[in-house]
Amino acid sequence: MEHSSHNTTDTSLRGIELIRHAAQNKSTAFTKAERQELKLRGLLPYQSSTMSIQESRVLGNLRRKESNLEKYVFLSALQERNERLYFRVLINHIEEILPIIYTPTVGQACQEFAAIYTHPKGFYITPEDKGCIRSLLDNWPQEDIRVIVVTDGERILGLGDLGANGMGIPIGKLSLYVACAGIRPEQCLPITLDVGTNNDTLLQDPLYLGYPHKRLKGQAYFDLIEEFVLAVQDKYPKVLLQFEDFSTLNAFELLGKYRDRLLCFNDDIQGTAAVVLAGLYASTRITGIPFSQLRVMFLGAGSASTGIGDLMVQALIAEGLDEKEARLRLWFNNRQGLIVSSTENLHPHQLPYAHDHEPLDFLDAIKAIKPHVLIGATGNPGVFTEEIIQTMAELNERPTIFSLSNPTSRAECTAEQAYTFSDGRAVFASGSPFAAVTYKGKRFEPGQGNNAYIFPALGLGASAVQATQINDAMLLAAAKCLANLLSQEKLEKGGLYPSLTEIRQVSLEAAVAVAEKAFDSGFARIQRPDDLRAYLSNLMYDPSY
Repeated sequence: MEHSSHNTTDTSLRGIELIRHAAQNKSTAFTKAERQELKLRGLLPYQSSTMSIQESRVLGNLRRKESNLEKYVFLSALQERNERLYFRVLINHIEEILPIIYTPTVGQACQEFAAIYTHPKGFYITPEDKGCIRSLLDNWPQEDIRVIVVTDGERILGLGDLGANGMGIPIGKLSLYVACAGIRPEQCLPITLDVGTNNDTLLQDPLYLGYPHKRLKGQAYFDLIEEFVLAVQDKYPKVLLQFEDFSTLNAFELLGKYRDRLLCFNDDIQGTAAVVLAGLYASTRITGIPFSQLRVMFLGAGSASTGIGDLMVQALIAEGLDEKEARLRLWFNNRQGLIVSSTENLHPHQLPYAHDHEPLDFLDAIKAIKPHVLIGATGNPGVFTEEIIQTMAELNERPTIFSLSNPTSRAECTAEQAYTFSDGRAVFASGSPFAAVTYKGKRFEPGQGNNAYIFPALGLGASAVQATQINDAMLLAAAKCLANLLSQEKLEKGGLYPSLTEIRQVSLEAAVAVAEKAFDSGFARIQRPDDLRAYLSNLMYDPSY
């Protein structure tokens, strides 16, 4: 990852071409001398602005937009026009802008992707490209790609199959790699494997831009992905590949197939797991229950839930439990109720959690198992009812409630419901952001278990040392580091995660922890720097002119 932290102007560009080059354009910030030298005189208004004046102008325009989707479109256009200014605004105002460029607004942007499409972004591969994916990659203008986020659009957030419209997710995630962890924008590549869609509404929409067929399935699907992975490995030997928003079964199959073959991870399975684990570590500082003694119940048994479970098992083993004891701390519910040994039609990733117990519905399961923690990853809004939360509050002095489904409209309960139904005793975290809640005179600032606390750091730490793979030790190290960075002040307000305003520092510390584990595991392909933190810090992109 050899590069300097500043992005300098490419002096081969001149005049209007320079202004139209997003990575090099400074717009009104070009000085009088630069305007003379670079043939810009007459192409810009007289005044030369500082970056901070430009930033103020952007924020003023942004805040005048009436809807979050309009704001999303505005910011997308800014990124196409002036990349450094876009990232400067994003970094300096991340709490305000993150919910626009990512959850929850990105969900609506994906649903309306074809309608708001203005400018090519990202790379599309379809079944018609079979046999020539490697040569196709040569069409991408950048050669030194270090992070790819790839989706097939089948399970976008809690919204389901959005086909090629899912491209909004890789685009958004890679903006966060840059803003949160300083991966360079030109080293990021968003890819959609557009293998069709089973969403009939999209197939009948004349504006839909994707491959207009039902989804590719079975061996043909996996053959296309195999060709894609081999092409990526050949073209970009130092790349980290992040799988994003695949269906549960495909997500597990692809992770199992490739995790030892290349530097890759699945954010829905592993990123979510690490960020939730960090929140659970932090919650024990409020509840006083040692992590090793927690009993956890999940509603939903898809890739996110069982991914959390699998990483929690490793965390509990690290605390001294054996694997059987660790798994018995974790209980899962699906549509049939509590998953037990007699539950039929279970998928392979669910089987390790099918314990010997009588079948029960969700409420009775809570009463029987008496969990300290309730985790929802269902995509079904409102399933953490008043009765469910009150039952958890009867069983626990400080019940821990994680309502993880995205976007906000899909959350199992709101922050206000969690605090109100538990009489202000819940320890709450969510997947999408919720505003502060005042209950009986006490102000709660709920934590958002945003994967942005983990995946950018994972990307920086692993790619900077050219790791060959990502293992559970790296994920555990990132989770523990994140939990340890939480201030007591934040904790007292009910937050389980550091402030987003600290995310670049958080990402750097977590990246150091990840990189150290890569060296410890023998996965790093570079010589260990004398000062690992300084090495990583120097790599981080600074969007200043």
